[in-house]
Amino acid sequence: MSTAKQQTSTLWYRKPAAKWEEALPLGNGSLGAMVFGGVQEERIQWNEDTLWSGFPRDTNNYEALRHLASARELIASGQYIKAEQLIEGKMVGRRTESFLPLGDLLIRQIGIGGHWSDYRRELDLDTGIASTSFIAAGSDHICREMFISAIDQVAVIQYTFANDEAIQLELELNSSLKHDVRTEEDGALVLYGHAPTHIADNYNGDHPSSVLYEEGLGLRYELRLLALSDRGQVNVDDKIMRINGAGSVTLLIAAATNFEGFDRSPGSRGTDPSDICRSRIDAAMQYEFEKLRTRHMKEHQALFKRVELRLGPQELERSTEHMAIDERMKAYREGKEDSALEALMFQFGRYLLIASSRPGTQPAHLQGIWNPHVQPPWNSDYTTNINTEMNYWPAEATHLSECHEPLIRMIQELSINGTRTAKIHYGARGWVAHHNVDLWRMSSPSDGRAMWAFWPLGGAWLSRHLWEHYLYQPDPEYLRETAYPLMKNAALFCLDWLVEDGKGHLVTSPSTSPENLFLTEEDLPCSVSAGSTMDMAIIRDLFHNCIEASQLLELDEELRKEWKTAAARLLPYAIDAEGKLQEWSEPYAEAEPGHRHVSHLYGLYPGSDITVEDTPRLAAAACRTLLSRIDHGGGHTGWSCAWLINMFARLQQPERAYEYIQTLISRSMHPNLLGDHPPFQIDANFGGTAGVAEMLLQSHQGVIRLLPALPKAWREGAVRGLKARGGFIVDMEWKQGILTSARLTSTHGQLCRVSYSNAFTIEQEDGSVVKTDDGVFETVSGMTYRITLTDVQNGVDKV
Repeated sequence: MSTAKQQTSTLWYRKPAAKWEEALPLGNGSLGAMVFGGVQEERIQWNEDTLWSGFPRDTNNYEALRHLASARELIASGQYIKAEQLIEGKMVGRRTESFLPLGDLLIRQIGIGGHWSDYRRELDLDTGIASTSFIAAGSDHICREMFISAIDQVAVIQYTFANDEAIQLELELNSSLKHDVRTEEDGALVLYGHAPTHIADNYNGDHPSSVLYEEGLGLRYELRLLALSDRGQVNVDDKIMRINGAGSVTLLIAAATNFEGFDRSPGSRGTDPSDICRSRIDAAMQYEFEKLRTRHMKEHQALFKRVELRLGPQELERSTEHMAIDERMKAYREGKEDSALEALMFQFGRYLLIASSRPGTQPAHLQGIWNPHVQPPWNSDYTTNINTEMNYWPAEATHLSECHEPLIRMIQELSINGTRTAKIHYGARGWVAHHNVDLWRMSSPSDGRAMWAFWPLGGAWLSRHLWEHYLYQPDPEYLRETAYPLMKNAALFCLDWLVEDGKGHLVTSPSTSPENLFLTEEDLPCSVSAGSTMDMAIIRDLFHNCIEASQLLELDEELRKEWKTAAARLLPYAIDAEGKLQEWSEPYAEAEPGHRHVSHLYGLYPGSDITVEDTPRLAAAACRTLLSRIDHGGGHTGWSCAWLINMFARLQQPERAYEYIQTLISRSMHPNLLGDHPPFQIDANFGGTAGVAEMLLQSHQGVIRLLPALPKAWREGAVRGLKARGGFIVDMEWKQGILTSARLTSTHGQLCRVSYSNAFTIEQEDGSVVKTDDGVFETVSGMTYRITLTDVQNGVDKV
């Protein structure tokens, strides 16, 4: 490790992965792999983004609407336990289907003994290439490289010996799903099979009978492996591929299913995964390895290299350049400063989003695109009461707007099923989604407790992402054709879902605050009441966004008036006797004061109702809420810790935000830097990346704030390529906690308002000063503006 760049873009280790949580992830959005870096035997575990259990089916509960009025009456009379029992008995549904593992590729390297030296396993985030190299006893330097190409839709692995020695390999494919292996005339080894149509709730890997396969239903899948060698022989015998006498070997891998859409039976239009895999490999064979590698790198770097980040003094980077990542993490836990590791965590989150969410693929789920289990934790589904949204918090701010596309497309698809659910379950207009979604876009409640299953605000929260994408990329056509129609119909559902509370306000009923419980007057834990603070915050946010969007588009004037009237009547925020923001409509006692969810602070982040500048009293109450949760053990899961980073950044409390950067890395990340809930969940990675960006740059409420939450540990540094709402690309450098230079490039010619603690001037590229009123100025699309401080000598050090 000889350069600072490697310190913030390379994960490397001195030994192979001993378990899945130490392997290194690769992906192109549709195909994912975990690379173990073995010596005598390499294991590569595969996933394909459409390989799920199940098939399209109606999951709606046709009895639910019959009981809605009764549930509301019980809540209005304070009989919360009975309302909860009614909901759990009559108004919830079934579980989602599961994201499945495709299988394993095992590569045994013949002739290598049990001793080796100079081992190095690494993942280069900058190139998207994983490599393993070592010197085996009695042999020479052995190297293998692997990448998964988005442009060519294949995985590529190359084995080389330094001195052109003969390579001997045995390759085997296996899967924990129902499968078989065949050989084709071109020498390809093919793993193929059927996905289960359902996995029973109690499946734990020991009861195969609880995995249901039904003839003619469920997805067909295939993984195809082809070996190309410069010399020697490639033979397949007993479903094992053997390669002998080769000087170098290139392996091409493709995978596919017969998925044809969330609302179509798999293969109903004749899609054949064999044809897809064969065509992808045939196309890739037109290029030599180096050309495939170059094509992959160019496409990957077009996204990854948009943002560069350096945090802290450069001498700190040099002090760890000799250390592997697991060694650095151990030292970090013991208190060693490593701002380069913090920057690496940021860039790793960006890398993971690039690898798991590309235009045309499925969105990143709870485990991104990686999962080794037939029954993964929480089905590896889309959990939309925080986790799915957190996955996409960094998409816009860290200059990866394209990676947002799969989520936006999922929202479009979900709204179709959600329209039926809104009508069947609630007799409402518009569309609705609950807390669990799968490949088949289940919009109805899941099974289980009301505290998680009964939460019909998933569609409303997801709609914020439609608006955020517009704010960062202000394209009127996208707003008119895609975002606004979906937002509008989510808001129509909310209009119909609201009821009078008898005190002049509109509230939701029944209402929960995701996964949390309060104590009733009888001191019993319960989740069901009316008008939770999170419900009110999400609906208020959605109404305001719809009002602004309809004004911009000059549409729906009468509906806009409805939204304005309803927004004004929503139950307002309340502060309890301890000065905390109240989570429910009444000051109920908390059943778990250190609960991992802080749902009632939605208005602070990701919303912007609550700000230090405009609502200081509510901001102080939000801060007290966070401190109380922390005092009682809150923030103990990876994603919850990441949410704290973003919230403290919004509160402009840099040292508290930084404390949870440290906590996230020290306590909630595996040796491969993947987030640990526990178990593995990827939202911690994405939330942590978003948190770093939020500490350096904020742009909510129409103001671009430079370095709003810069901690002492990052007293000097630089960032290039962050994005701000309004369509601005921002570069900054700072020393001793003070901004030394900044550049803003306008992408859409929008009005810009800049804020910083010191006075500054703004110049165009030709050096002419832009006249501003409190940092507000008109911009020209494509033009870059330079910000220069005017009172550095008299300025106060921000840290």
